[in-house]
Amino acid sequence: MGMKGKMIVSLKVKCGGHLVYDIFHTNAHHLPNISPSRIKHFEIHEGEIGKIGSVVSWKYYEDGKEMFAKTVIEAIDPQKKSITWKVIDGNLLELYNSFTVITSCEHWTTITLMYEKKTEDTPEPLTLLDYFIGMTKDVECHLLKK
Repeated sequence: MGMKGKMIVSLKVKCGGHLVYDIFHTNAHHLPNISPSRIKHFEIHEGEIGKIGSVVSWKYYEDGKEMFAKTVIEAIDPQKKSITWKVIDGNLLELYNSFTVITSCEHWTTITLMYEKKTEDTPEPLTLLDYFIGMTKDVECHLLKK
């Protein structure tokens, strides 16, 4: 069994967390337009956008390299404005046995990465945490322009 880890970052956004949640929850398909330097493509494979059990894939850029992730929405909590995405296929599973991203947009926008490394030498996902910080800032800039 690999080593489990958890990384959390919270960002104060000027546009209000409820608007960021709306993008992540029901308008995630707009993220390639909102953050084109980070997200190349978003596709729904099963279910509907913003519904538990929906399977979506992402093509994204991490450290200048194109990456792929297929995720399933495991949980949505409208009270906490939280969405849990579990990675079920893609580049992340080459390094990690499991990888889950939780976004929560109650008062602050909080991104939680929960993972299990395949080996002790597997690096902490700091570049991915930085990626989510940048994407959240892109969403904030987009929303402030409206």
